[in-house]
Amino acid sequence: MRRRQLKGLVERLKKTATMELTRDQLLMKLGAAKSDYPSAWRLMEVQVPDASQSQDTFAFKDLKGDLALRPIYHQLKGRIDAHMFVSFLAYCSHVTLKGRLRQAAPGLTTRALLEKLAAIQMLDVHFPTSDGRELVFCRYTQPETDHKMILAQLGWELPPQSPPRISSQGALLLD
Repeated sequence: MRRRQLKGLVERLKKTATMELTRDQLLMKLGAAKSDYPSAWRLMEVQVPDASQSQDTFAFKDLKGDLALRPIYHQLKGRIDAHMFVSFLAYCSHVTLKGRLRQAAPGLTTRALLEKLAAIQMLDVHFPTSDGRELVFCRYTQPETDHKMILAQLGWELPPQSPPRISSQGALLLD
């Protein structure tokens, strides 16, 4: 239902953006859109020009789209608090990354960066030994050239590959 309202609101705002309206008419149209799509309106940020600026433009953007938020219903207070904490951390990380991208790589969006870097995977490789133990190598895939460019532009480095661990009959022995 919220997705349908958001789609309708975006269509209405795009249509309104193409109209030649005075500032007062624009505010009236935006007020009508707000009353028609109240659930979606909370997800949007609309910027209306000041009276001294051009009268026929306004901007809007989807604030929560990249986080893919959806309603999740919890019954216990501890779970609600934990969910809010994790959601807030995700939002803070998203905003911080967006700010870093704005400075280092202005044409790159947060979503595009995350999709691009998703190709770098972390995995555990298990090798059984002849004496019943197991070698565990925690490794990440090597970044490709474009990944290296993005990481260099942001000033990031991947950590060195960790040394192998040895497990003995289900128990993990750390070196």
